Amino acid sequence: MTIEKDNVAERIAPPAGHAAPKPVSLHETAAVKVSTADHASGRQHPISLYLKVWGYLFVLSAMSYLVDYFQVEGVLRWVLILTFMILKAGLIVAIFMHMAWERLALIYAILVPPLCLGTLVLLMALESDYMFWTRIIFFGKGP
Repeated sequence: MTIEKDNVAERIAPPAGHAAPKPVSLHETAAVKVSTADHASGRQHPISLYLKVWGYLFVLSAMSYLVDYFQVEGVLRWVLILTFMILKAGLIVAIFMHMAWERLALIYAILVPPLCLGTLVLLMALESDYMFWTRIIFFGKGP
């Protein structure tokens, strides 16, 4: 009884003129599906994705300018401007910086620092309120 030696390299890259054999494992399937053109140029996203994002950025910028055009005042003005700004920044980071395809990087690089900064801002706001009232109590009149 003889055991034939399985040559995986021949199944993945057959000699010229032969049809490609069917791969056996998932690892081999991935190796067969990847062409040399993909390795040389890298994986590209469709141009339509970038055009859609450009369109969304254009619309969000127009909405931001409309806030000034219609002379929206007060807290609503700042809420709208900051909302449009965050949405535009999110689109730019997610698509143009390719963070949408990096889940762990997205969590660490995008969400954690603003949460830390927000916590520090909240702590400083509480501290400033405390200091304001302490000055009024001990020094008399406010500013």
